[in-house]
Parts: sequence; C-alpha cells; structure tokens
Amino acid sequence: MKIFSAAQIHECDTQTINATGIKSGELMERAANKCVDWLRNNFSRDALFVILCGTGNNGGDGLAIARLLHQRSYGVKAFLLNFGKEMSADCAANLQKLRQINEQLVTVVEPDAYITDLPQHVVIIDAILGTGLSRPADGWIGGFIQRVNRMNNRKIAIDIPSGLPADIITDKDAPVLQVNDTLSFQFYKRSFFHPESAPAAGNVHVLDIGLDQTFIQSTHTHYRTLEREDILAIYKPRTAFGHKGTYGSALMVGGSYGKTGAVVLSTRAALRSGAGLVTAMLPVCGYSVVQTAVPEAMCITTGDTSICSISDWEKYTAIGIGPGMGATDNCVQALAGFLDVYKDPVVLDADALNIIGKHSELLARLPKNAILTPHPKEFARMFGENTNSMIQVDNARIQAMRYNINIVLKGHNTVIITAEGDCWYNMTGNPGMATGGSGDVLTGIITGLLAQGYAPQDAAMLGVYLHGVAGDLAAKELSQEAMIAGDIVDYLGSAYLSLKDKKGFSASVTPGK
Repeated sequence: MKIFSAAQIHECDTQTINATGIKSGELMERAANKCVDWLRNNFSRDALFVILCGTGNNGGDGLAIARLLHQRSYGVKAFLLNFGKEMSADCAANLQKLRQINEQLVTVVEPDAYITDLPQHVVIIDAILGTGLSRPADGWIGGFIQRVNRMNNRKIAIDIPSGLPADIITDKDAPVLQVNDTLSFQFYKRSFFHPESAPAAGNVHVLDIGLDQTFIQSTHTHYRTLEREDILAIYKPRTAFGHKGTYGSALMVGGSYGKTGAVVLSTRAALRSGAGLVTAMLPVCGYSVVQTAVPEAMCITTGDTSICSISDWEKYTAIGIGPGMGATDNCVQALAGFLDVYKDPVVLDADALNIIGKHSELLARLPKNAILTPHPKEFARMFGENTNSMIQVDNARIQAMRYNINIVLKGHNTVIITAEGDCWYNMTGNPGMATGGSGDVLTGIITGLLAQGYAPQDAAMLGVYLHGVAGDLAAKELSQEAMIAGDIVDYLGSAYLSLKDKKGFSASVTPGK
C-alpha cells in the first residue's frame, strides 16, 4: 500500500471529487459511515460516546459521526471547540444537520474551558485537528489535549490523533492526543511507523472510503507498506525437478570466541530459508560447535579465535558476513581484502557493519546492490547520528542511492530501502523479536534467499517479511516474552506455508502492534 503525504491525500480527495462528481460533503458522509460501521462492529449498543470536534474538516467528520450514531440509537454527545477560526463549509453543514435533529446533541466549548469528570465507560472520539496540522498544538488547544490525555477513558482518533503530524516527527514535548485506536482514511500516515510518534496512534485501522484509484495508482511515492500481496508477487515456489544445486550455495561468514552462537543461528536460518547448500566459515574455536549444532551445513575454518581471511568465495552463489565475527585487526583486514575483489551482491550485518563504521573508506568498496542490515545504532556508526527515526530513514534513502546499495533498517517496522531510494515499511513482526540473535537469523534468511536466485531487493523484502511472520507465529504459540531467536528459525516453515494458504497469516498486524 502506498503511503502518501498529507498534501497528496488532500489532492487525492480533490481528484475523487472532480473525477466522480461527488460533493465534498458526500465524501465526508462516506467516511463518517465507514467510521460508524467500525464503531458498531466494536462496541455494544449501550456504548456511550463523546466526540471532540474542531472547526475544520476533521471536526466535520466528528459531527457527521455523532449524527449517524444518534440515528442508530447510540448515546452520543458532540463538543465543538471554538478555535476562533472560520469554520470549514463541510463542518458548518454537519453542525447544522446535527442541530436540526436535536440542539442538545452538540455543545460549543469556548476558549479556556475544558471537559472534565467524564465517566470512565464513556468512549472519547478525537476529531479535533486532523491532518491539516501545520505547527504544534499550543495554548488552549494544547492544554485541552493534555487534559484529555489524563483521562482513563478509551480514546479513538478519526484519521489521525490531534497534534500528531502526518509527515514529520514532532517535538517530544508537543501535545499529542494519545489514543487506543486510529481510524485512518484510505492510507497509513508515515508517522504511524516511527517509535517517537506511533504509540500515540495505538492500533491503526485503515478504512477504504473509495478514493480515486486512478490517482492512487498513477501518483508516485517513495514510501509503501510491505504487504502479503507484494510478497506473493516476489515468492517463487519450488519446481518439481529442482535439486540442491538449483537452489544455490550460501556461505555464512562469522563467529569468534564466545560468539559462535551467532553464526549457528544465521547458518540454520539460511538452511531453513531454502538454500540448497550452506557452508559456515568460522574460526577453529567454533568448528565443533557448528558441526554439532547444524549437521546439515558444511564448515571451513580460518583463524583460531576470529576470522583472518575470506577466501574461496567463487564457489558460492551468495555470501553473508558479520554475525558474531568480532572486529579484531584480522577481521578488518579480512573484510577489506574481500571487498577489494568481490563484485556481486553480499549481505553485511553486525560486526561487518561495525568495521565499516570505524573504517568509512570501505563504503566506497561495497559491491553494487549489497544488502546492509543495520539496527539504528549500527546505521549511526556508519552514516552519522540523526535527530529522529524518520530523518534516519530519509538519510538511509540518500546513502542507499549514493552507494547503490540496499539497506534493511531494523526496528519496530523494519524498513527496506532500495538502491533507487524506495522505502518499504514491513508490517509483520512483534516486540518478542527484540531478543539476542534475531538479527543473525534475518541475515541468514536473506543470504539464503539471495543464494536461491532472488534479486537483492526481493531477497531483502521477502526475508524481512518471512522473518516477521515466523516471529508472529512463534509469539502466538510461545508468547512474546518467552520467544528466542532460535524459535524464529523453527517457525520459518510455517511462515512459508502461510504464503500458500489462501487465507494467509491470521494474526492482525498493524503499526500499533
């Protein structure tokens, strides 16, 4: 699904009105009906709602929702906050419609007045500011938002929580209404995917309000969500006459004294990803560990307690480097020597990235379409600090295009950034995957997919998606708390099976997961 900016969404609304002949008020009515349908599916008939409305179109949505809920016999009361600004035409029209039904259904709240002492069972619906926010909420409205945040009522935002910008990360002290659920129209907003802002939106539910598909399909954006349908377009099922040579040979380079487990995990993951043959290159100290833990893999050694060279790479169709490797002088020389001669895509993670962070000259030696899989701190070591995670993603776009590489920026919604500067926010995974070794597993999966002939961008996208689904399946069975990295490997088979199941993976996964 495309992620549009607030300006693009507004343009999409306008194009829908122009292309279909629908009036703006009718489009607002359509959106309000979708919200009411969601509310009816999630709340019993005796639920009580208080709707907080601004004077713009978001407030118009709220007033329309109040009218529709009342018509369906729900208890509802709207409060219109008088900003002192001119009311939008559609907001004014919906205010008039609501008053015509019953004047008591709406109360105007004047500046410096607040709503307090709402019974806890009353559901608060936020329709104050919407996506038209151009600066942080302050003054009376900022204080109003902070007062509402102190209430323990369940809260639901219409389109976006008030005070939360769609396209940037606001200052951490700016007032943002914290909600349990957000009913977002047609699209996700980019701020829903970043840890500084996403918690305010709670669980995000995208409601299709029938915006113009021609505009959506023809309008370019660098930002998308990575969904099941994208993966099904990439996934290549095995052929009936395939053999182990058909599915490639992967080399996993890593391990050091005390960190052999990392290369064990990545090697197991490469095998489970479907690579025909997998070899682990590691120091002598880890040889018996890997041979015992992963009997399906072959082993070659170099160095006693850490890697001292990366050689004989010509026989492998894909190489992954870094898990548990360490950053000794021998490792630095081994990686630098390898990058001097290797020209095919390679997967680099963990200590390989830490080495590059300390030796920035190695960036210019990265092969075209290499896949780097940093977490935010590893990224910062290579490319510098950023003030927030959204700016970091945009910096990753610049670096990916500059060096002609793919970057998998790991996090709550891992982002795959291609060499062309496109960003895909992954929708699978859960907090239980924040456990030691999870990244090593991802490295192995991507390397195994690369070995099977997937293009680098496709290997990164499919790898991240499967990694997340396997984690979701493991959490469903074992709990997020008890999950360990090896469990993600164990559930890769089930993740693959979910691609073949027409129903797909059944867990509900949203930015607010």
